[in-house]
Amino acid sequence: MPRALNVGTIGAPSEPPVIRIRRIQLDDPLYPKACALREAVLLRSVGWTMDDYRREMPGREEASEHYVAVADHPRGPQVIACACLIPPEGDDERAGKVAQVCVDSQRQGEGVGRRLITTIEARAFGELALEQLYCHAQVEALPFYEKLGWRSSSNEFMEAGIPHRKMVLFEPSAALRPGE
Repeated sequence: MPRALNVGTIGAPSEPPVIRIRRIQLDDPLYPKACALREAVLLRSVGWTMDDYRREMPGREEASEHYVAVADHPRGPQVIACACLIPPEGDDERAGKVAQVCVDSQRQGEGVGRRLITTIEARAFGELALEQLYCHAQVEALPFYEKLGWRSSSNEFMEAGIPHRKMVLFEPSAALRPGE
């Protein structure tokens, strides 16, 4: 009678992959992966490439802070979400813009986008001492931002052929911050 090999329990829970949120520079090896994700999720649907984006928005990539959500993978780190924070241009301006927010379609609904945005919020309101963040959100993404406390501040408008609304988030008042 052949012996059965014990190869583990089928269906045993495995450790979920570690997901880290990182701020990266343009020379980071993850930057091309972030650009590929932006192109796949955001730009191709409007007929653009990253080259088109750079041409239409000169200097924006260099002026932006780039954030990525990175998942460990046997083939190396994988960018599963990304976003940009565009700091204010002048010293008297106190609002930053969140742009190019995207999450890999296979990872949506896992809270990765929320972690990415709250990391940017912490940077903007904490380290940069901004008073406000805003974004031009696709209408289908409004519930995502609303759950995070963002509010619509415009009527619907078209951008890149897609309906958008301006969403804003103001610095939490000291009375609302925990521990103060």
